[in-house]
Amino acid sequence: MTRHETIAAETGAQAVLSARNVAKSYGSVQALKGVNFDVRRGEVTTLFGENGAGKSTLMKILSGVIQPTSGEIVLDGAPVHFDSAAEARDMGISIIHQELSLAPNMNVRDNVFMGREIMGPTGVNYAEEGRQTRALMRELEEDIDPLTPVEELRLGQQQLVEIARALSVDARILIMDEPTSALSASEVEVLFKVIHDLKARGVSIVYISHHLEEALQITDHAVVLRDGTMTARAPRREIDLEWIVHNMVGDNFDLGSPPRGHEMGAPALSIRDLVLPDPNRPGRNVVDGVSLDIRAGEIVCIYGLMGAGRTEMLECAAGRVANSGGEIRLNGADVSGLSIAQRIEKGLVLVPEDRQRDGLVQTMSVGENLSLASIGAFTRGLFTSRRKEREIVDRSIREVTVKTDGGGAPIGSLSGGNQQKVVIGKMMATRPGVIMLDEPSRGIDIGAKAEVFRLLADAARERGLAVLFSTSEVNECLSIAHRVVVMRRGRISAEFGTGTSKEQIMAASGESAE
Repeated sequence: MTRHETIAAETGAQAVLSARNVAKSYGSVQALKGVNFDVRRGEVTTLFGENGAGKSTLMKILSGVIQPTSGEIVLDGAPVHFDSAAEARDMGISIIHQELSLAPNMNVRDNVFMGREIMGPTGVNYAEEGRQTRALMRELEEDIDPLTPVEELRLGQQQLVEIARALSVDARILIMDEPTSALSASEVEVLFKVIHDLKARGVSIVYISHHLEEALQITDHAVVLRDGTMTARAPRREIDLEWIVHNMVGDNFDLGSPPRGHEMGAPALSIRDLVLPDPNRPGRNVVDGVSLDIRAGEIVCIYGLMGAGRTEMLECAAGRVANSGGEIRLNGADVSGLSIAQRIEKGLVLVPEDRQRDGLVQTMSVGENLSLASIGAFTRGLFTSRRKEREIVDRSIREVTVKTDGGGAPIGSLSGGNQQKVVIGKMMATRPGVIMLDEPSRGIDIGAKAEVFRLLADAARERGLAVLFSTSEVNECLSIAHRVVVMRRGRISAEFGTGTSKEQIMAASGESAE
């Protein structure tokens, strides 16, 4: 008996959905190489792996989004073939994609029931759809009006709408690809309650997450993919964080540490008494009198809970929203009145949190996305130097280690983490003096996260890049940052140097370390 069969026999679990010797190729890139994978009834199978390991590709095959190059899918013991996600959904398989697939100009209700409207005698039964939508959102403890346009919701709320849409199908097999990437700690807790309830009802769940410790809380079985091949599988009692990291990236994993041995320069970015009104609460400020200096060669982490004002402060500094008070200075010069493009030209760039909406152009190739912000470097009037553009693209692919078939590959062919690397690479290609990154590790695995942090640390040490990044992962604050600045309710509540503790940081944010 194989180890795979032994695990199933020990648990008594029945495989309801299986991949058998599944392979998938995109040109010369082989995303999956003969993978065998089981989904067991009423249990959570967690799939771990680095970006580009093949996790999302496998899940898209299981849910009918794409078809395998070879191999077969078995449902309830019989081979099946799905020509579309709709066919898989009709068989009880639903997927929550890593990248949101909502229509932002439509309301919550219409997004939840898009393509499978509830019909009545006179047409669509909007009242019943609204009732069910409200019930689903309440189950997720998010009391959102079903008629609210999705574009008015923050990213975490949009993620919950995506989850509600999957739950509304009443699926018996639910695939969750990075469902918590935009959720706050309290929202994650609610989702885990929902998962436990679904398991009790016999629903089978496949769970993908780069938040390793978080995933261990709910998993029954763990499977690891590496370079398109399954490298390990084990029941929950046999796995821990060390087991996951070892099977994903080997024994030499290091998230990084603050760069040493170089002197920091004068303040490259100075934020003075910054005020930004809260558009949803008249009379209140989402950023309230924030002052902060980032020196050349320094790495500063902004930590805070959802709603602390981190994102708003960074977007204001980048020129995406206008401040009502205070000023932003770049190398001593006031840039408060400059456009986003003008600030980029002067060396101030932002890697946004929502890469799909704000960081990438989906109709462009990998290379076109990478070179988009540097267009002035290879364009003169109506003439473009393709050689210079290729040099920028090739250098960026190497520097941020994008796993791709080349600059001409469609951006949609990349994994979520590799798409995030493209966004970072695009801004780094402008050779900025100050780079701001809003949740740079969202959707990035631990190996890729270490690569990105090492890239930032090297740039800070070697060419004096000033780095300001925000995170809701407290462990990231303790990795490469020279300073940790904690925000709470729009203000800076504390500032720490190296050697601080996780408990001190969390306490300053108003969060419990329990």
